[in-house]
Amino acid sequence: MPDLPRFHLAVPVDNLTAARHFYGDVLGCKPGRSSDTWIDWNLRGHQFVTHLVPNTARQHASNPVDGHDVPVPHFGLILTVDDFHDFAQRLKEADTTFVIEPYLRFEGQPGEQWTMFLKDPAGNALEFKAFRDDAQVFAS
Repeated sequence: MPDLPRFHLAVPVDNLTAARHFYGDVLGCKPGRSSDTWIDWNLRGHQFVTHLVPNTARQHASNPVDGHDVPVPHFGLILTVDDFHDFAQRLKEADTTFVIEPYLRFEGQPGEQWTMFLKDPAGNALEFKAFRDDAQVFAS
């Protein structure tokens, strides 16, 4: 797979202490700059920022995909298959509650992938996935 540009993404959180534990301790992201209202994270080379937004209203929307209710909006990363399984094990050992447990989606079809969904303490949905064949990321 060719090198992809790095992204910058910011999400609202309602508790920076909970965000620091989840993104730092559970997901294993390294913290960067921070203030009393935000924290920069290194999410596998991407800049991810949690901004304190007290009393954030959350919309709980989803779309059906492969027999699961996929939370919308969501964000995440594409990992290697080995990294996906190692990361899934790390999350299970941290007693993570999954929105969608790790499983193989679209088996035998274009875009076959391992996927899992979870939420951070502020309710932001995250998806982590791994393609059997990276050339299939944009397969139709």
